[in-house]
Amino acid sequence: MDSSEEEDDFSTHEYITPQTCITAIYQSKTEKDIRRICTELLDLKDAIENLRGNVHSKYLGFLRISEEVIEMEQELIDLQKHVSVQGVLVQDLMSGVCRELEIWTECQGEDHDGENDLELSEIDELLNYKMEDPRVKFLETVDIFLAEHKIEEVLLLLDAEEKNNPELTSLAENPSNESISHKEAFLERKEMLKDLLVSICEQPSVHVADLRKALSGLVKLGKITVAHQQLLKAYGYYLQKKIEDFLPSCSGYTQTFAARLSQFVFSAIHLAAKESASLFGDVPVNTNRIVQWAEYEIESLVHLVRENSPPAETHSALRSVSICVDAGLQHCSILEKQGLKFSKLLMVLIRPQIEEVLDMNFRRARKKIVDLGGNDDISFPSSQPGSPTAIVTSSTSLFINSGRRFMCFVDEILGQLTPKFILHYGGTILNKLLQLFDKYVDALIKALPGTSEDDNVLEHKDSISFKAETDAEQLALLGTAFTVADELLPMAVTSILSPQTGIKDDGGAPSGSIAPVSIGAVEYKDWRRHLQHSLDKLRDNFCRLYVLTFIYSREGKARMDARMYLEAKGDDLFWDSDPLPSLPFQALFARLQQLASVAGDILLGKEKLQKNLLSRLTETVIMWLSEEQEFWDVFEDETVQLQPFGLQQLILDMHFIAEITVCGGYSSRNIHQLVSVIITRAIGTFSERGIDPQNALPEDEWFADTAKAAISKLLLGTSASESSEMEHDDEHMLLLDEISDAEKTPSSPSSTTDSSESFASANMGEIESPVFLSDPET
Repeated sequence: MDSSEEEDDFSTHEYITPQTCITAIYQSKTEKDIRRICTELLDLKDAIENLRGNVHSKYLGFLRISEEVIEMEQELIDLQKHVSVQGVLVQDLMSGVCRELEIWTECQGEDHDGENDLELSEIDELLNYKMEDPRVKFLETVDIFLAEHKIEEVLLLLDAEEKNNPELTSLAENPSNESISHKEAFLERKEMLKDLLVSICEQPSVHVADLRKALSGLVKLGKITVAHQQLLKAYGYYLQKKIEDFLPSCSGYTQTFAARLSQFVFSAIHLAAKESASLFGDVPVNTNRIVQWAEYEIESLVHLVRENSPPAETHSALRSVSICVDAGLQHCSILEKQGLKFSKLLMVLIRPQIEEVLDMNFRRARKKIVDLGGNDDISFPSSQPGSPTAIVTSSTSLFINSGRRFMCFVDEILGQLTPKFILHYGGTILNKLLQLFDKYVDALIKALPGTSEDDNVLEHKDSISFKAETDAEQLALLGTAFTVADELLPMAVTSILSPQTGIKDDGGAPSGSIAPVSIGAVEYKDWRRHLQHSLDKLRDNFCRLYVLTFIYSREGKARMDARMYLEAKGDDLFWDSDPLPSLPFQALFARLQQLASVAGDILLGKEKLQKNLLSRLTETVIMWLSEEQEFWDVFEDETVQLQPFGLQQLILDMHFIAEITVCGGYSSRNIHQLVSVIITRAIGTFSERGIDPQNALPEDEWFADTAKAAISKLLLGTSASESSEMEHDDEHMLLLDEISDAEKTPSSPSSTTDSSESFASANMGEIESPVFLSDPET
C-alpha cells in the first residue's frame, strides 16, 4: 500500500534542505555552517540508503507479482481452451443424438410416423430450449467472468438479474422448481463473488485501488460487515509489515524509534478511519469497530516500545519515552478531529513505563549524589553570576563543585524531556527533583564534622568521601546548597517551562481530551517551600554541631557551666567599675565575630544568608541554655549558696547576647523571646532561694548600656588585657586557652584580616529578621 496520504497527514521528523536554501542561509560558509551542512548531508545519505532498501524490497515484490500474473494468464488460456473443447464435445454429442434419432425413426414403420415426428419435435424443442434459455446463458456468463476475475462485469450482471427477476430477492408464494433452482444458482454465484473479493483483500501485496474496488464490491453485495473487517485486516497487515521492516534498524535510533513506531500506528489508524468514512459513511457500528481495533494496535505499540527501548536507567530511555509521548499526543490531537479520542488510553498504557524510567533515572542520580567528591568525567560550565562563593580555594572548591555536579545531574535529566511530557508529568518531575535535593542535603549533612554514623542521616550503606573541617569549608557547603535551592534549581525548572507548559493559576482541558497536569502556582510554591525546609534542616544541623563544638570542651565538659555564677569575688556587679560578660560569652562573641568575617568572604553577595546563619547560631546557644537542665540544677541545689552577683552576671550575659545580634544586624523576635524566658526563669529560681530581685537587680537600661559598652570594649581590643588582670583563676585560664586554640583553627585565606573591622562593618541599622533560610517559628 502506498504511503503518500500518510506523509501528507503526518510529517516525518527528518527533513532535507534544498541547495538553494543552504546557499541562502549559509553564504558565509563558516565552520559551524559547514559542520551543519555535513550533518544534513549525512542525514541525506542515511535517507538514500533507506530508500534504496525500500526500492529493493518493492522490486522483489514486483517480480513476484509479475510471475503470478504470468501464471494466471497461462491458466486463463488453458481454461479458455478447455471451455472451447467442452463446447465442441457438446455440439458433437447433440449432432450424434440427432443422427441416432433419425436412424431410429427410419427403422420404425409407417404406422408410427406421426407419433415419432411428434416425439422428435418435442426433443428438438427441449434441446433448443435449454440452449437458448436466458437463465442458463446468464449463469454461464457469470461463471466465465468469475473465472476471468472481471468483478465489475459480474456485479453489473447480478444487479441486472435482480432487477429483472424480483423473485430472487423476495419470497414468492408458490415458486416453481425452475425458480427455486435458479435462485439457488444465483445465490451460489454471489457467494463465489464474495469469496473472490475477500481473497483479493487478503492478498499481502494488494494495491490501495484494488482494495477499494474489492471493498466496494462487497458493499454492493450487501456484505458491509465483511467489507469493514477486511478493511481493518488490510490496514493491520500493512502496519505489521511496516513495523517488521523497521524493527531490525531501530537499534540505531534509540531515542526516536518510539516516535517512528507511533507515527506508523497512528497513521494506519487515521487512514483506516478516513477510508471507512469514505466507503461506509459515518456508521456508529463501524466507528466502534475502528476504536476497538485502534485500541488493540495502541496496546501493541506500547508493548513494542517497552520491548525495544534502551535500559530504563539510561538517558536514552528517558528521551525515547518523552519523544514517544510528545509524538503520540500530537497524533491523537489529529485523530480527535475525526472523533477518535485515544489520549487517555495512550497515557494510561504508557504511564507504568514512564514512571519506571523516571524512577530509574533519578535513582541513578541519587546514587551519584552520595559520591560528591568523585572525579568522574563531568565538564562544569564557567562561573556565572550567583555562584555560591566569590573566593574559590582548594579547600572550598570541592564543596562548590558538589553543587555543580548536582546541577549537572539535574540538567542531564531535564534536557531529555519534551514540552508535552513536562505538561503532563510536571508534578511528578518536581517531586523527583525534591527527593533528589533531599538526598543532596543529606549528603552535605553527612559531610559536616561531628556527624555520627548513628545519626541515620544517610542510609547505612552510603558513605561520604570528604568532610568540611574548617569554617570556610562549612560555609562554602551552606552557600552552595543555598545557591542550588534558591537560584540554580528553580532556574533550571522554569527554563524548561514554555508558555504552553508554564506555571499557571488555573486551566481547563478541552472536552473529551486528557487534562494536562501542568505545574500550578500553588504547587510550585509548595515545591519551593519544601526546598526551603531541606535547607533549614542543613542549617539547623550545622548550627547544632557548631554550637555543641563551642559549648563542650575536648574532655566533654560544658564551658557554659552555671558554677561560674557562684564564684564571684564581689557582692554586687552594679558597683563594679568595669563590668564585663562572662568569659564563655566573650568567647562566643569572638567566635561569631570570626565567623562573620569568614562569611563575608565566602558568602559574598548573600548578606541576608549571613545574618540569618549568625542569628540561628545565636538562637541555638540560647535554646541550649534554656533547655539544659544540668545548667539549672546548679541554681536549684539547696547546698549551693547563691549571691546577687550571680543573678546580675547571668542577666548581663543574656543582654549581652541580645545586643550582639542587634549590633550585628541579625536580631530576631525569637532571640529576644528566649532571652526574656531565661531571665524570667533565672529571677524566679533566685527568688525561690531567697534573693530579692527588687533589691539585687538594677534597671534594665543599665544592663543594656553595660552590654553595649562591653561590645565596644571588646571591639577595641581592650578586653584581653583587662580581663587577664582581673581573672587569675586556673579554670578560667584553661577556658581562655581552649578558646584561643579554637580561634586559631584555619578558616579561609582572608581570615587573617582584622576581625573587628569585619564585624564593625555590619550595618548597625539592619535589625529586621532575615527572610532567607528563615525558621518556621519566626
